[in-house]
Amino acid sequence: MTRISRTYSDSMQRGGVSAVSADVIFASNRFPNYKIGANNQIVEAKDDPKVLSMKEVVARETAQLLEQQNRLSVRDLASKFEKGLAAAAKLSEEARLREAASLEKHVLLKKLRDALEALRGRVAGRNKDDVEEAIAMVEALAVQLTQREGELIQEKAEVKKLANFLKQASEDAKKLVDEERAFARAEIENAREAVQRVEEALQEHERMSRAAGKQDLEELMKEVQEARRIKMLHQPSKVMDMEHELHALRLQLAEKSKYSILLQKELAISKKAMGDSSNIYEIDGTECLGSCLHIQPSCDTAPDLSKCFIQWYRIGSEGGKKELISGATKSVYAPEPFDVGKILQADVHLDDHIITLTTTGPIDPAAGLGSYVEALVRKHDVEFNVVLTQVNGINHSSESIHALHVGKMRIKLCKGKNTIAKEYYSSSMQLCGVRGGGNAAAQALFWQVKKDLSYILAFESERDRNAAIMLARRFAFDCNIILAGPDDRASSAN
Repeated sequence: MTRISRTYSDSMQRGGVSAVSADVIFASNRFPNYKIGANNQIVEAKDDPKVLSMKEVVARETAQLLEQQNRLSVRDLASKFEKGLAAAAKLSEEARLREAASLEKHVLLKKLRDALEALRGRVAGRNKDDVEEAIAMVEALAVQLTQREGELIQEKAEVKKLANFLKQASEDAKKLVDEERAFARAEIENAREAVQRVEEALQEHERMSRAAGKQDLEELMKEVQEARRIKMLHQPSKVMDMEHELHALRLQLAEKSKYSILLQKELAISKKAMGDSSNIYEIDGTECLGSCLHIQPSCDTAPDLSKCFIQWYRIGSEGGKKELISGATKSVYAPEPFDVGKILQADVHLDDHIITLTTTGPIDPAAGLGSYVEALVRKHDVEFNVVLTQVNGINHSSESIHALHVGKMRIKLCKGKNTIAKEYYSSSMQLCGVRGGGNAAAQALFWQVKKDLSYILAFESERDRNAAIMLARRFAFDCNIILAGPDDRASSAN
């Protein structure tokens, strides 16, 4: 085999082979993948059969659209046809690019064959045979390329036909959508007209009902007036006398009721005086929630109360057990919600004996407080404005406004955005009204957060103070905690 030197091959490329034209555009950066088959036939390597061409993808989607046309909505069908039309346009563009690439291949094969023809005249022997074989391969490749162009032209025609079909189907779908839309608008207009007619009929019926009701009322009033007139004609003096007598009886009953209440109170006071004529003190004040009860001397010879020891108790209204009110050792006591329905008793200890004072009846609830608390229970967190007066029994000089939050799970005391105290309901927490401390006791509350921390808070009104106590005890009870004052749990347990 003759070996061609590198110098000869370089000179052949420079002189004998004509340069490829610069205006040729290669569709790919590599030579097509060809193989030599039987009888020295050039066979183009087929692509992976698993990868579908764009034509097959469009055909498959078109078949699926035709199958699903009966169960798709009009709008979805139009959208599908528009997508198919876009895919057909893309396929047409791909066919155009393939045609351009085929033209480039023809140009490349022609230039390659010319170069091989020029090379055949310059070589001899085995190299010449190789060149002739290469020329034959190029000619066969040109024939296959021509056949491929024919198939491409046929595919292009099919693609155009498919694109026209999809375009026509898209136009039909749009027309169908417009028809459905117009039909829907007509149905909507008919429905609106029907609703308007019904509204007009209802308004007319309401006007007629009002007119008929007014007419019936006027007729009834006329009948009543006529009946009164006939009645007055028959027995005018008797009817007038009965009306005056009934009015007088009502006035007398109201006066008797007031007088009976006063007599009951005086009778209770007289019974106490008869039972113990040595009482030199008495309880003064309204016996209801939200007021203050004062122990006052009833004669000039009574000893000074500041030198006496005082203790308050609560007793059941039906002769129940006497419960000591821990901390209530002042001459002033403000009833709290625990005292409602119970009689309060105060023992004044003198040097040699004890003077017992009791309220004339059970402590009455505050008017409207129950409904107010029930309205607050529906909220998750209720805020009250308070003033901090004592911390751990020491007076607090600041009079700034604080916020007391009573929640379903815990109580929190805040000043602005700062949290001063926050504690969940527990057995160590105590909450009750202040037991003593002057006329302001009815607005003050004692709160023991934990064993080493307690506060006295002053509210804006007696209603807020009592509502806060009742609300906190209600939420604590929901958490299986009995919230009370000092030693109240022990007395209630016994």
